[in-house]
Formats: sequence, C-alpha cells, structure tokens
Amino acid sequence: MTSATERNDRITRLFKLARQKYQPSLPAGDRKLLEHLIYACLLEDSTVVAADEVFARLQLDYFDWNEVRVTTTVELAELMKPLSSSEAAANRLRRALHGLFEAHYSFDLEFLKKENLGKAVEQIGKYRGMSPFTVSYVTQHGLGGHSIPLDNAMMNLMVVLGIVDESERDQMKVTGLERLIPKNEGPEFASVVHQLAVAWASSPFNNDLRAALKKVAPDAGDRFPKRGGKTAVAKNRASAADSGASPDTGKEKTAAKADKAAKADKKEKSGDKTKPAADNSSRSKKVAARSSDKKSDNASRPPAKPAAKKKPAAKKASPPDRKKTARPTSKKLARKKPR
Repeated sequence: MTSATERNDRITRLFKLARQKYQPSLPAGDRKLLEHLIYACLLEDSTVVAADEVFARLQLDYFDWNEVRVTTTVELAELMKPLSSSEAAANRLRRALHGLFEAHYSFDLEFLKKENLGKAVEQIGKYRGMSPFTVSYVTQHGLGGHSIPLDNAMMNLMVVLGIVDESERDQMKVTGLERLIPKNEGPEFASVVHQLAVAWASSPFNNDLRAALKKVAPDAGDRFPKRGGKTAVAKNRASAADSGASPDTGKEKTAAKADKAAKADKKEKSGDKTKPAADNSSRSKKVAARSSDKKSDNASRPPAKPAAKKKPAAKKASPPDRKKTARPTSKKLARKKPR
C-alpha cells in the first residue's frame, strides 16, 4: 500500500493525464434534480455518448417517467443497448424510480433544493435503489455540493494505479479525494477521469493506455490483467466452484479415498464377491473362442444328405354322417308266442 503522499501524487498525475486525453462533458444547467438522477443511473460505468443517446431516447419514446417505471427491465435493457451494461442500468433506473414513487407518489424533487445541503443529500441516500455514484452525481451537479462521483470503472482503475486497495474499492471511497481536488475542479476531475476509466475498462490490453498509466504509477504493470486467463489460484477456485467443491481439495480427496476403502471392506464382509472387469472380459473371450471352435467343427464335417420326403398319409375315411342315415318311421311290434 502506498503512503498518503504518494497516493496524492498519483491522483494529481492521473488528473493531468485524463485532462490531456479527454475534454470535460458537463450536463446542462437547466436540468431538474430528477433528470440529474436519471442521467446518473445511465452514466454509471458507461460513456457520455451512450448515456446522452439513451437519455434522449427515453424522453422521446415514453410519455413520462412513470411509464418508464412500470416498463419491464427486459424492454428497458433493449432500449439501453448502447450502454456498457444495459441490463444493470435498466434495473438501476427502475429501482430508483420505484423508490421515489414509493416515497412521494410523484417524481418531483425540486423541493430538495430548498433544504439544507446535508439534509437533502441524506434524503436522496434514503431512497430505495440509489447507488453511491447516483447520490454523489446528484449532489455535485444538482445540489451544487462538493462530492466526486465514483463508479466501479473508476475504482478499478485506481486499484490498478495503487491509489486504493481492494477494501477501499468495496467501500467505494478514496480517502482525502475531496480535500485534494478543490470544489471548482471537482466536476472536471469526475468527468475526465470517468472517461479514462471507462476506456480502460473496455480495452485493458491497449498498449497506449498501458504506457500512459505506467507514467502515473510505475508499478502498475504488476496489477495489469494478464492475457490468457486467470492465475493458478483463480483457476483452482473457479474449477472448485464449477464442481461444487471448495478450493482446498486435498483433505476432501483423502476423505473420499477413505470412504471408498470403507465401502470396499463392507462389500467383502457382506459376501459380495464382485470380480473386476478384467474377469468379465476373459470370460467373454473364452465364450467367443468356444463359439469359434464350434463353427470350425461344423465347417469341417461333410454336408448331410437331404432327408427323404415323406409320403402324405392316407386320409382316413370319415364316419358316416349320422344325420343323413334314415331311421325307421315306425317301430316293429314284437310277435307274441301262440298260446
């Protein structure tokens, strides 16, 4: 971890580099507070050009922001394809609009401009679905406060430059940033550094960008993403996650071997004498050899003579039909003996 002085020097050099490469893109001054909030949901981790295009399409294709709120995430993501992550932006926008509607049953936030700055910022942070980038962006451009919005692209770039560590990245904060960058330069710093961070996120293997970042932090090359995939530890964890096992598989393998040995002992004790597959294969070979011997014996024998045809047996005479035999119509009377 770099010292506070070295970190401030790197932030200053980063600001200088971003100024040389990009022009600040600041929003129009006549935007309402709600429009700043919606635009921040689109700009997070995306380019200014893509955010401007999607913001214009939302205003053109939908009747009002309530219609956007009730639209499905899939439909909004289809419209937000120019953004770097259209589905995440659609989900972020819908959650923010739902949070505002549940709090006020409307989308008018102009009353917050009359409140104290601290109270207004606290109120925006309480709305459901507000990301830290959205709150800081609205504070900077809508309420005129000194808060530099930071998104994932900017934090990842600062990790590569050694300005913050991973724990600070998870908290989405850079210690002493607002003190180092004055309020009048805050919007410019946020705009140009954001553009540089998004460009780095989209093409981390660009040689020109890598050379420029090494001027800001000479040791940044050690933290550049490597071509060809993950490190050995990451591969081990990924394979363990795919198989459903933990990264430390040494103990699990020994336990699995012990289980197999125990099962084998139980089978032997229970009298299950299962022979290996090699015995089955030898049996099949013996059966095949016997069948081949039988075939060879049959082939060596002379062909058998054809059996003589048997004469058809004479048909038995059928018994006379009892129905056709005539019966006497009258019975003969027995003669009586003379007396």
